[in-house]
Amino acid sequence: MKNLLKLLSPFAPDQSGAAAVLYELGGLMVICDAGGCAGNVCGFDEPRWFTKKSAVFSAGLRDMDAILGRDDRLIEKLSKACGQISPAFTTIIGTPVPAVIATDMRALKRMAEKKTGLPCITAECTGTNYYDSGSEPVWIELFKTFATESKPVQKGRLGIIGATPLELNIISPERIVAEYKAKGWENVICYGMVSTLDDVKNAAAAEMNIVCSAAAIKAAEYLKEKFGTPYEIEYPRSCLPEEIVQKAYNFTDKNVLVIHNQTAADAVRKLITEKSGKCHCTSATFFMQKKELSQQSDFFLADESDLCDNVGDNYDVVIADKTLRRVMKNFSGEFIDFPHFGLSGRLLQGESEKI
Repeated sequence: MKNLLKLLSPFAPDQSGAAAVLYELGGLMVICDAGGCAGNVCGFDEPRWFTKKSAVFSAGLRDMDAILGRDDRLIEKLSKACGQISPAFTTIIGTPVPAVIATDMRALKRMAEKKTGLPCITAECTGTNYYDSGSEPVWIELFKTFATESKPVQKGRLGIIGATPLELNIISPERIVAEYKAKGWENVICYGMVSTLDDVKNAAAAEMNIVCSAAAIKAAEYLKEKFGTPYEIEYPRSCLPEEIVQKAYNFTDKNVLVIHNQTAADAVRKLITEKSGKCHCTSATFFMQKKELSQQSDFFLADESDLCDNVGDNYDVVIADKTLRRVMKNFSGEFIDFPHFGLSGRLLQGESEKI
């Protein structure tokens, strides 16, 4: 069976990616489910749950709610919750249940905004796609909803778009901020992590944006079209494991395979090429691929059988999350661990203090 995972745990789904973008921005998030998907978001896919508060609710859909499509009850509960915590906006995130019964998320958005008087962002997630598919439309909608006014460009102001723990394996962006301040940027805004909704509203003031996730490229394109803000696609070097940085000199004349999200894999390739010179480095991913970051030898992994078939004696070195090692039964070369939380959920397995 295609896409069947026999050796790997399921990857973070789209509703988790959507929730990760908005987690720290002061909104009220409703996971439109019966309780299980919200538990997944908080218990497995969102490591900030243990260190930072966020208003994440389950819609608590019962059988008859789903069968009869009782949207009015959902909006009523949403309104009552808003009266208790006074959020800046509301969010309704889809799951398999509303996807199966064809819930009209645009109608829910209109109903929620009319009832609460607050902006509402909806995410039409299905639970069958990976986290980046959920993040991508929410990044766009976030800026379309709140970054509505032109602002004078502030020299030295840099925006970082796409940073979430699922992409960068970090729960706070201090190392990223320090990296870009060392490059001369005075004011570094990491949208969605230790930033505010006002930072999003002032997105037009950024002199430039750095896109650290393939899922955020379209949002950066939107900001460039609307405000003229230029952007570069770059995974922060400070988020690369020290072992990779130290060994990057040792790959001359070797075939190297990097498996991660596309921006991270491309960052490792650039580092290895810079340090080792002559080598062949290929990128592979289970997640979205953008042409801006692709090279001819790169390939997409549809499932774990693709990984098993493509990685044998073809490569001298594989750089990937260590949970993938069990699938590479025929690989006998050097394996270097590159954690990917969106793939393995390792931060909630006791490794957060190492990252």
